[in-house]
Amino acid sequence: MINHSNENTLLDDANSYDVNKELMGAISSDFVKVADQLKEASYQIRKRGFSDYPVFVASRRDVPVGQLLIGATELENQWNYKASFLDEFTQRALIGPESVDLWKENYKKPDEYCCLFVVHGDFAGFVYIPYPED
Repeated sequence: MINHSNENTLLDDANSYDVNKELMGAISSDFVKVADQLKEASYQIRKRGFSDYPVFVASRRDVPVGQLLIGATELENQWNYKASFLDEFTQRALIGPESVDLWKENYKKPDEYCCLFVVHGDFAGFVYIPYPED
């Protein structure tokens, strides 16, 4: 995630340089255990008209964003996954109104990539992980 001079403007460069390899490895190895459920949830969120921009909050501790979808250890995973979407991030001022168009431009195809908002230690940012191929 790149912070611009305006603190409310965030630009995600797909997978930020802020995400170190160790963290990315931990997220990826956990993600494969829940990928099918997240992909289906993403489809349902879009199909039912809740949002064209589903976001899944991944964290090991409780964060006040999203609705719990998969709890830690539920599927032999270590992270909690909560379902959310762009509107909640703008309502909570996690994405400023002037950043919405830029955020949408960087959002990857939801049938191919999972948009995760990862909260871990002092890192909080968007990460896109491709769904495993069937």
